[in-house]
Amino acid sequence: MIDARKLLDDFLGSNVPGTENTVRDKAGQMSQLAKDNPLATGAIVAVLLGTGTGRKLTRNAVKLGGMAAVAGLAYKAYQNYQSGKKPEEGAAEDGDLLPPPVDTTFHPAQAPQGEQEFAFALVRAMVAAARADGHIDEAERKKIADRLHLSGIGEEAEAFLVAELEKPVDLDALVNAAETDAQKIELYTASRLAIEPKSRAERGYLDMLAGRLKLPDALVDHIEATVTETVR
Repeated sequence: MIDARKLLDDFLGSNVPGTENTVRDKAGQMSQLAKDNPLATGAIVAVLLGTGTGRKLTRNAVKLGGMAAVAGLAYKAYQNYQSGKKPEEGAAEDGDLLPPPVDTTFHPAQAPQGEQEFAFALVRAMVAAARADGHIDEAERKKIADRLHLSGIGEEAEAFLVAELEKPVDLDALVNAAETDAQKIELYTASRLAIEPKSRAERGYLDMLAGRLKLPDALVDHIEATVTETVR
C-alpha cells in the first residue's frame, strides 16, 4: 500500500530512504535529463525531480516533511491574512517555518478523513496543477514515467502517479476532498507549490481552483506571497 505521506515528502524534497540524498539531489545527477525536460510537457517532473526551473523549498520547510510543510505554509498565510498584514510583510518575517498548532484544524492529525487520505488529496492536487499548462500526450507520459522510475520512489508510487497523469482532471473531486476550511487553504497551497504559474493556463487554473474553493482574494494573495518566499 502506498504511503501517501511519504509520497508527499518525496514531492517536496525529503530524503530518499537509506541515503543522505533528496529526490532532487538524485535528479541533479541526471543533468542531461534535466536539460531536455520542457516544463510544458509536465511540470510534475519539475516538482518531483526539481529539474524544470531549479525551484526548491527552503531547508527549514523541507525539514518539516511534506504534509506538515504544506500545513505550516497554509497556516502561516492564514494567520497573516487574519491579522491584516500586507502579504509581503507577513511572508518575509524571519523565523523557521513551523507546523501548525496541534489544536488547530490545520494540523495533519486533525484531518477528519485521516492523514493518509488527505495526503492523497494533496498529491492529486499537485498533479492536477502540474498538468494545467496543457495536454500531456503518450510520448510525454513515457518520458515522465521513465524519470519517475529513475527517481527511485518505488513501483507502487510510480504506478499511482502515472495513473493520475492518465486520468482527466476532476476538479469537483479535488474540491470535495477538502472537508474543512483549513483543508481548502492547504489544497490551494499544495497546488501553488507544484507550479510557478507563468502561462495563462497555469494562472487561470489556480484562479479557478481558488474560486471553486471559495477562498477570498486577499487570502490567496497571502498564500502566493508565503509560497514565493519559501520556494527559491
